[in-house]
Amino acid sequence: MELFVFRVIRLLHCLFEQYQFNQHSMKGGTGKLEVIVLLKQVPSTESFVGISENGLSVKTGDVKWVINPYDEFAVEEALRIKEAHGGSVTILSTGTEKVVEAIRTALAMGADKGILINDPAAYNCDGLQTAKILAAVIKTMPFDLILAGQRAVDGDNYVVGSAVAEFLNIPAVTMVMKETIADRRITCNRTVEGGIVVVEAALPALITTQRGLNEPRYASLPGIMKAKKKPLEIKTLKDIGLDAAGIGAPKTKIISLKYPPERKGGKMIAGETAADKAKALVKALHEEAKVV
Repeated sequence: MELFVFRVIRLLHCLFEQYQFNQHSMKGGTGKLEVIVLLKQVPSTESFVGISENGLSVKTGDVKWVINPYDEFAVEEALRIKEAHGGSVTILSTGTEKVVEAIRTALAMGADKGILINDPAAYNCDGLQTAKILAAVIKTMPFDLILAGQRAVDGDNYVVGSAVAEFLNIPAVTMVMKETIADRRITCNRTVEGGIVVVEAALPALITTQRGLNEPRYASLPGIMKAKKKPLEIKTLKDIGLDAAGIGAPKTKIISLKYPPERKGGKMIAGETAADKAKALVKALHEEAKVV
C-alpha cells in the first residue's frame, strides 16, 4: 500500500513538473506580460474632410470617426501577445468624450481595460505634448511592452511612439513587420529602405506597427457586449500630475490648411496611325505640358 501511494505521489509530481515546463515553453520563458496600446481616434479615410472657415482646422460635423488604422495593427498584435504569453492589454488615449467609442471598439476586440485622458488643455496638443501626457500616465502603471501605430493618418507626424519611449527611457523599435518574445527580450523584423533589419531589445520596450504585421480581427457580438462592462477610466491632466504648464508649449503649429489643386481633365491624342499619335503626343508634351 505504501509503495502504491509513493508511486501515485511520484506520478503527480512528474505531471506537475511537465505542466510547468509546458507553461514555460508556451510563454517563451517570459511570463505574463502587461501590454499597453497607444490609440488615436481619427477621421475615416472614407469620409470627406472639409476645411473650416478659419483655415486652421477641419470640419468634423459629418465626419465618421474610427481607430487609426495603424493603431488597429497595434491592438491586434497586443491581443496575440496576450494569447501567447498571458497578461493583460490596456488601451490608452487622449481626447474628448467621443474617443470612448474607439476605446470601446478595442475592448470589444479583446483588450481588458481602457484609460482616456480627457482635458481641454490636451485637445490641441502637438505630437511631443501628446507623448509627454501619455508617458506621464504610463509611469504610474506596470508595463512590459508598449505598442503604437507607426503614424496617425490625420497628422502623419511619426512622432508620438518614439517620443513616448524617449520620455520613458526605454528602447523603441519602429516599423515592425514581425515580432517574437522570449526570455524578457523582443526580436523584431523592421523595414528599412531596400530591405529588413532584425533588431533585438530588452523589455520593457516600445514598438510601432505597420501594415503587413497582422490582420486585425473584427469585434464579435459577445465581445461588444462584454466591452460595455470592461473598466474604462477617464482622467484629467491633474489626475496624472500634469497641467497646461507641465506639458509645455507646442513645438509645431498649423499655419494653414489647403485643398490640393484640382486636376485638369485628360486629353485624348488623336491620329490615324500610331506614328501620327506619337507625333501629336510629343508636340503636346513640348508645347502644352512643357516637359520635353
